[in-house]
Amino acid sequence: MTAQGNQADSFGRVDADGTVYVRVGDQELVVGQYPEGTAEEAMAFFTKRYDALAFEVQLLEQRVRSGAMSPDDASKSIARVAEQLEEPHAVGDITALVSRLNALKPVIGIQREQRREDRSRKVEEARERKTAIVTEAETIAAGKDWRNGANRLRDLLAEWKELPRLEKTADDELWHRFSGARTAYTRARKSHFAELSEKREGARVVKERLAKEAEALAGSTDWGGTAAAFRGLMQEWKAAGPAPKDVDDALWKRFRGAQDVFFGARDAANAELDQEFAANAEVKQALLVEAEALLPVTDLAAAKRAFRDIADRWDAAGKVPRDQIKTLEGRMRKVEQEIRGLEDAEWKKSDPEKSARADGMVGQLQEAIEKIEGDLEKARAAGDARKVKDLEENLESRRAFLEMAKKTASEFGG
Repeated sequence: MTAQGNQADSFGRVDADGTVYVRVGDQELVVGQYPEGTAEEAMAFFTKRYDALAFEVQLLEQRVRSGAMSPDDASKSIARVAEQLEEPHAVGDITALVSRLNALKPVIGIQREQRREDRSRKVEEARERKTAIVTEAETIAAGKDWRNGANRLRDLLAEWKELPRLEKTADDELWHRFSGARTAYTRARKSHFAELSEKREGARVVKERLAKEAEALAGSTDWGGTAAAFRGLMQEWKAAGPAPKDVDDALWKRFRGAQDVFFGARDAANAELDQEFAANAEVKQALLVEAEALLPVTDLAAAKRAFRDIADRWDAAGKVPRDQIKTLEGRMRKVEQEIRGLEDAEWKKSDPEKSARADGMVGQLQEAIEKIEGDLEKARAAGDARKVKDLEENLESRRAFLEMAKKTASEFGG
């Protein structure tokens, strides 16, 4: 006898009119009729129905035990299959299928509890993370990181949206704090940039004025006075602060261009003068050879006469290139100081009444300085740049001599 025949004998039968029965425990239930065929065909038909139910139970077992179904969906599926088994239309071990379905219920219970625990854990993790997000947002709102703060708050908001909701009261409270921090930061940031924009607009007005003033000075040949004026304009430029980016660079280009024009012209003029003064430097080099030959002094009176003659020719020689002034003047002053030192020593040995002569020299030098200062003012007023430079250097030399004369007079007075 086939397996199907064995199953029919164990769990079902077919009577003479084609009615098919299934045995469930001590009960015998009608599952249907099959009047058009033989008993074997009737039993085969309802046995296949059982196989279909068994296959459905098997799939359900696999999905439930693997966790592929949620507990609620699994319970609904079990109830649906169990309902079919209550009034079965199949022949087979119905009790076994019911038992297998019942065996899944504790599994679903465990899964349901596990999911409840997982959900509770995720909620607590979400609570901790949302609290951390709120704390960070409030820290950002209290600070002044205008560049990075806005980006970070956007990232925090995106993260917040991905987190599970908490119980309504707690979630609403945390969201209120988070939203409040974002609003406070946004307002402060807007206020900051509005103030910054206002300052930059003010700087633009100042820098436009400075650029115009610089351009007006670009053609000046008053080298000393204009250079000082440009230094003052540069100080104002730095103090003004940045203007709006789209105009700041353009204004700086105008301002710096005007400077370059002026200082380029001044450097060219000075270079031309230096070339003209090169011959004067050669004359003074020769005079230095004469002056330095007076040392060491053996005849003070003769040395003084010779040095006065050399000094007169030195002044008459005129200006030298700027890069040689310090060296040449330093060598000449060294000879002068040597002679003055010996003269001072002689004076100290002489009658104190000779201090009057030192006072006289002081007076003469002061008168000479006053005259040079008057001439210098006239030259400046006339715009004679070359004469201004000559008189400024002469004035500097006379003042140095005056300081030494005053020192000598003070020593006699002491």
